[in-house]
Amino acid sequence: MSVIWTDFFVLALIPEQRLSTDHRHLSSSANCLRGPSNGDEAMDARLRRAERAPLKERPRWRKVASLQLTLPLAILTIALAATGRAIGADKAAASKHGLEAKFEYCQECHGLLGQGYHGYYPIPRLAGQQTEYFENQLRAFIEHRRTNNIMYHVARVLSPAMMTALARDFRALNPKPLGDAPRKLVATGEQIFQNGVPDDNVAACAACHGPEATGKDQIPRLAGQLYPYVVKALSNWSQERGQNPASPDTSAVMKPVAHSLTKRQIEAVAAYVSYLK
Repeated sequence: MSVIWTDFFVLALIPEQRLSTDHRHLSSSANCLRGPSNGDEAMDARLRRAERAPLKERPRWRKVASLQLTLPLAILTIALAATGRAIGADKAAASKHGLEAKFEYCQECHGLLGQGYHGYYPIPRLAGQQTEYFENQLRAFIEHRRTNNIMYHVARVLSPAMMTALARDFRALNPKPLGDAPRKLVATGEQIFQNGVPDDNVAACAACHGPEATGKDQIPRLAGQLYPYVVKALSNWSQERGQNPASPDTSAVMKPVAHSLTKRQIEAVAAYVSYLK
């Protein structure tokens, strides 16, 4: 076998026994093309005779020329595909880096594991929260269905995809509850949560939030939620939720429930759920 080199790359491997014949064809063709100075007509005649020759006798330089055009195109295609994969990898890395940065920003207030934080204002637990509820509440801050200037500025710069990714990542966390509530209230809180207050027409919390307070879809998880945060939310429901009547959401169902509970009952329920895992 012999290698034929061109201006670009190696184009073909041709058997030795065919190489001498092909070389003679190429030399003969070259001599023909170098005819008399006034040999345009002669050149055309020779080319026409070559076209009329049997296929197996025609010069093989056409095949080589075809390869000369095809191979660079194939290499260019491979190079472009590799470049596309590199760009895709860069975008994925940038997206992952952006998510990590946002997640770390949330951790500064909500805790390293999303367990919440006891500050001057109680900052809620996000760990294990239902993703649909999580995303809906971020949109509620943007749409002023919930009023919180800090969370409004945090949420309004998030893309829908980023909201979904954050909700998914916090949903996957399940740290031990901080459990700082008065334990003497837990038994009463369990009774109210599981069975309601029939005399006051208050439905059981478990009917919507589930017997283990894990929630579902747009119904939030309450298990492990900070005691002071739940007390604050239930005590000030009308000032915290449903602030945009033109855009009602599922929080509306809680308004009559929250208004029907006494301060002591609210504290008992908050104490009970704060210890649930």
